[in-house]
Amino acid sequence: MSRMVQCRKYQQELPGLDAPPFPGPRGQDLFDHVSKRAWDEWQSHQTMLINEKHLSLMDADTRKYLQGEMEKFLSGEAYDQAEGYIPPDA
Repeated sequence: MSRMVQCRKYQQELPGLDAPPFPGPRGQDLFDHVSKRAWDEWQSHQTMLINEKHLSLMDADTRKYLQGEMEKFLSGEAYDQAEGYIPPDA
């Protein structure tokens, strides 16, 4: 049986992550309050942002931008979208 968490994004109890996605307090907070579903959706959205906006993870400003967008996405706030992006199944 999977571990259940009160998901910050979906405001309901859902299966949690198997392990913290980052070391330290930030990773523990995500582990305790973000569902596997929300994390998987964030990973897909982050990949889309990186690809569509041609972001380089070598750039500290890019990493800071993605961390901010992650917080917004996982908190259910308005988050950045790639302009003109059309999902593959559309």
